[in-house]
Amino acid sequence: MLDLNLLEKIKQRRSIFPHQFNGKKIDKTTILALLENANKAPSHKLTQPWFFKIFSEKSKRKLANELIKNHHSKSELFNKKTYAKFELSSHIICVCMRRDENESIPEWEEIASTAMAVQNMWISCVNSKIGGYWSTPKTIKKLHKFLNLSQNERCLGLFYLGIYDTINTRNLPRKNIKDDVEWFD
Repeated sequence: MLDLNLLEKIKQRRSIFPHQFNGKKIDKTTILALLENANKAPSHKLTQPWFFKIFSEKSKRKLANELIKNHHSKSELFNKKTYAKFELSSHIICVCMRRDENESIPEWEEIASTAMAVQNMWISCVNSKIGGYWSTPKTIKKLHKFLNLSQNERCLGLFYLGIYDTINTRNLPRKNIKDDVEWFD
């Protein structure tokens, strides 16, 4: 029998954007609990390719400066928006993937496993007043040196975490899954 509570949690997962955060801090114990849930993601041959670089407090400003430095537009508006997102976020997690040194499985599987780790964190935030948003800025590849990543590692995006007071809980339309399923007996 399916766990109806889990099914409901999955349906309630939402992107909560940094501008919706209130700037309050999430305690380290909660962040570690989210990461523990991320660590339960499936991975082929147990490669567990995900790892995380977490920015909070003053380090958020350093990460924001790096993104601004590498962005093609040097507009003041982009800079202001970036700093505002970072200030309202409690933590910014750089979602990283370490490629299996033996390349024993296809890279896409390790990317998929890392994405499932993020989904575990995201679902863990449901009903908690903690919101998350996964962003993949165009300059993500330029963070390689800043994040001190090795040749077989890469950053797959930024996961913004923050506390929110209220959000608009409108249900965005989803396609009917029956339209994209073909049964074979």
